[in-house]
Amino acid sequence: MAPGAGNPAALSGSVRSMPLRYDTVTFMSDYGHTDEFVGVVHSVIRSIAPEAEVVDLTHGVAPHDVRAGGLVLARSVQYLCPGVVLAVVDPGVGTARRAVAVEVGDGQSVLVGPDNGLLAPAVAMCGGATRAVVLDDAEYHLPSPGPTFAGRDVFAPVAAWLCSGVPLESLGSLVDPAGLLPGILPVAHVDDTDPSVLVAEVLWVDGYGNAQLNVDPDEIDTLVGADEPVELSFADVTRVAQRAASYAEVPTGGVGLVVDSYGLVSVVVDRASAAGELGLVAGAEVRLRAVDAASGSSGGVSVSIGDPGRRP
Repeated sequence: MAPGAGNPAALSGSVRSMPLRYDTVTFMSDYGHTDEFVGVVHSVIRSIAPEAEVVDLTHGVAPHDVRAGGLVLARSVQYLCPGVVLAVVDPGVGTARRAVAVEVGDGQSVLVGPDNGLLAPAVAMCGGATRAVVLDDAEYHLPSPGPTFAGRDVFAPVAAWLCSGVPLESLGSLVDPAGLLPGILPVAHVDDTDPSVLVAEVLWVDGYGNAQLNVDPDEIDTLVGADEPVELSFADVTRVAQRAASYAEVPTGGVGLVVDSYGLVSVVVDRASAAGELGLVAGAEVRLRAVDAASGSSGGVSVSIGDPGRRP
């Protein structure tokens, strides 16, 4: 078969000649870069909408980790340029799970991907969906040798057709956005049996080993007061973590808590990996509490890390 055979780009020359409706596709997946998957998706988009630019947000999401992919989108979406967001973390590919396109901002952007909760956090960050369709019109898909590469056969061509000016409602059946699968993200909460304890979780460990908690700095300030040091306890080790405005303010060899670039509290070590040093992983439960006088501490917060090997 010659390159491009079966490509839907020839379906409508008039559509291809229209000005681009969107000029950017922001692409995120768990594909990695070992296989050809990312490059193939790029080529499918280019074959249909050659003037659209593809921005690779990341393809390093852990395989099948829908929650991690949803968090990537939630962290990033407010900084993405208007256009199409193509997101593929799709462990249910080939099953009855729906493929969807979700419009936000009255058409400012459209998120394309599986209806498995992946898109929901970003949609919420954008103020909710204005319209949504199930991508059930095969005219805008590639012929599929098998059902397991929806990124190539469904999502990529749909993203490209949207850029080329095809209306959202032409791509499939309109559905109530309220019926889309929600994302499930952990929220820090006061312990039911001990109101002095804030139960939190590690949301994300970045490439530097900084461990982001699902804790707003005001929650710690309310618990123990602003700028108090933090007592970090795990296993049989206790470390005092300094509240710091930057990584460089953390003393050499010490542990710090900083407000990260997304406004949440992160556990950090200057120029080293806090996650590696403390054994923190995404999904680890973290319990925060004010240290009382009986503890022998001068004050702060005790943070005990529960079951660091647990994954959600």
